[in-house]
Amino acid sequence: MPPTPWWRPSPSVPRNCTVVDEGISVEVAYALPDRQRIIRLTVPAGTTALEAAHLSHIADHFPGLDIDGSAMGVFGKLVAKPGERVLLQGERVEIYRPLIADPKEARKQRAAKAKGE
Repeated sequence: MPPTPWWRPSPSVPRNCTVVDEGISVEVAYALPDRQRIIRLTVPAGTTALEAAHLSHIADHFPGLDIDGSAMGVFGKLVAKPGERVLLQGERVEIYRPLIADPKEARKQRAAKAKGE
């Protein structure tokens, strides 16, 4: 699919161009241990990570998903304030699940198990 031009000849002023804002393409991703969903959508320029998550309707695919209460990141980097992080063309918003176990404690348990074998 050829890229959409970001400019077009101006209908009102001959020999001039008009900038076209047709939005930006982003992805919103969420995963459970047994399945995942990545939704591609076009949003207006200036859309935040939180707004894109809501616009994707990803919560419809995962009952119980609280978008407003979930941590989010962009390409694996945590976003402190998803409601303020403006997205750029092609970025992927990731909605994170809460941790089930403390990573430090889980490491200790794995080490103890390996030592016992």
